[in-house]
Amino acid sequence: MLVDSHCHLDRLKLEPYDGDLGAAIAAARARDIQQLLCIGISLENIPTVMAIAQTHPEVVCSVGVHPCDVKSGTASLEQLLTWANKDKVVAFGETGLDYHYETESAELQQESFALHLEAGKQAGLPVVVHTRDAQEDTLRLIREHASETHAGVLHCFTEDWAMASRALDMNFYVSMSGIVTFKNAKQVQEVAQKVPIDRLLVETDSPYLAPVPYRGKPNEPRMVREVAEYVAELRGIAFEELAERTTENFYRLFPRAKDHLPH
Repeated sequence: MLVDSHCHLDRLKLEPYDGDLGAAIAAARARDIQQLLCIGISLENIPTVMAIAQTHPEVVCSVGVHPCDVKSGTASLEQLLTWANKDKVVAFGETGLDYHYETESAELQQESFALHLEAGKQAGLPVVVHTRDAQEDTLRLIREHASETHAGVLHCFTEDWAMASRALDMNFYVSMSGIVTFKNAKQVQEVAQKVPIDRLLVETDSPYLAPVPYRGKPNEPRMVREVAEYVAELRGIAFEELAERTTENFYRLFPRAKDHLPH
């Protein structure tokens, strides 16, 4: 069994399924993907994400504000903690820092990220972190505000091994997306080989970043299998072992998700 540890189900391209999200989820289930973590990214989409989780037994969700969305509104610590009590919410995020697209909002991003990390500490929930071109500030804020126990994950990892290693030292996990299958992704492939097997996750980040052989097409949760197969090959282990270990890691990091496994 596999888990898609990061997807945006409210943004999937559903034309192949006649607009039916349930059919896209069933397509993932048919490939032994047993659960999906649907990610909150803004004040606007969080009600939608929570509704999707309530509607579909295979889905759990996170709640948070993406660094590229902070200018449209950020969540208070009180609001984050209130959301954490909702059924099927298993994490905070997607939060973090993005200095590639959003340099002018850096200060606001840092404030929001710190709040999410504090919420994770108070609620005992992990934090899903987006980081791009912001290594030092990301690591500093994690060091200053994150829970050592519950920590979180650097999702869709695109930075170097030096950053991954420092995050691992602070009890974070590292997640591989379809980018790892791209020919020019040597740095990411190196990280995928070096991350300890008990700290590794796989994801789609769908509908973005479809893995080879679907690159350039809309991504969807069923394609997490290609990500896992590629990482297994990189590491020189059987796909079945990679699937088993990353799934174990997911439930260790997101223990609430295990309470909502579909029957």
